[in-house]
Amino acid sequence: MTVSRAAVMEGPGRLAVREFPVPDPAPGAVLMKVSLSGICGTDKHTFRGESRQYAGTPHERAITYPLICGHENVGTVAATGGQVRDFSGRVLEPGMRIVPAANVPCGRCAYCRGDYPYYFCEHLEDYGNSLHCAAPPYLLGGWSEYLYLLPGTPVFAVPDDLPDEVAVLTEVMAVTHGVETAMTVLALHGGQPAGASVAVLGVGPLGLCHLVKARMMGAGAVIAADVLPGRLAVAQEFGADLVLDSSRTEAAERAAAVRALTGGLGADVVIDCTGVPETFTESLGLVRTGGVVIEAGTFVDMGPVAVNPNSAICTRNVTILGVGGERSTAYQPSMRLMAANLDRYPLDRILTHTFALEDAARALAVAQSGEAMQVAMDPALPPGSGGGEPEGEDHE
Repeated sequence: MTVSRAAVMEGPGRLAVREFPVPDPAPGAVLMKVSLSGICGTDKHTFRGESRQYAGTPHERAITYPLICGHENVGTVAATGGQVRDFSGRVLEPGMRIVPAANVPCGRCAYCRGDYPYYFCEHLEDYGNSLHCAAPPYLLGGWSEYLYLLPGTPVFAVPDDLPDEVAVLTEVMAVTHGVETAMTVLALHGGQPAGASVAVLGVGPLGLCHLVKARMMGAGAVIAADVLPGRLAVAQEFGADLVLDSSRTEAAERAAAVRALTGGLGADVVIDCTGVPETFTESLGLVRTGGVVIEAGTFVDMGPVAVNPNSAICTRNVTILGVGGERSTAYQPSMRLMAANLDRYPLDRILTHTFALEDAARALAVAQSGEAMQVAMDPALPPGSGGGEPEGEDHE
């Protein structure tokens, strides 16, 4: 019997490598050999026991341990349960490089039947989150040699010219669809999307992908704020015009700097990717009248903040966009966009560290450090061969 090694999160702060039987795929299912599996901010929350997700929706839940984390994945088709097609209709064959969606929609609820983002599904299941390893088919997260993709999972073929080290960012880049929506809203309100000013709070992998997306879409002034100087340095490499060290400045100072760069108005678009609820109120203070705030980082419930809807939103005509995940229709365009811009942006440098499954605890420590950007698990690596030592404090 074939077995698969996997890094299992047995409970908050507890990781161990276990072996699981590799099942034959049921009709419509896909067995994927994992090449890389990213560590998401949500995985860090799960490791710390901050596990309440999708609060306020029909599928609100607390994470069930033990589980195999990992929903940012790239790999190759190992086997399929009959003829299975990718999202574009292409028949999947063994050896094809694929990126699977992070979620499995039910296909039956009102949101699935309508033209809504698939993460609106009322019965959504998530790899490495709601789908755990306490029962067959076990292998439902990417921190494993093999990942079992349930029937109905959207699967996307990877372009030949997109390396795995960049393709592993596809799910993260697909979450940036709020940038397109924000630009549309600006135009509807009489603004000009071309040359818009965009501020990103929190430039970890998610924030950096938003920054790059904004620049690719023609943003003018781009501003990055973070508590980690190392991440701000990377943001500058990707074209940030102004970087603000939130560990050394007050909110009022940052707001003044943004207004100074934007002719006294404030940013057209402010994107909050910190995962810290308090920065939502700062976002409202940075955006101009008639601007757009994108809340894209609060995937785990970290508590409420006080907001005055009159002065912060209503009288200033501020639009708030909540982004609860990636659109299934954004995966393929995101891969094409990254492939087309490999020469313009150092996208291959976003992935800064890779680790063996046996070193998952060290990988999480590095992922929460001051110097790491994207960190990924590579099941092919031998134990102890990953690089990077943790420094600094955690930030999304």
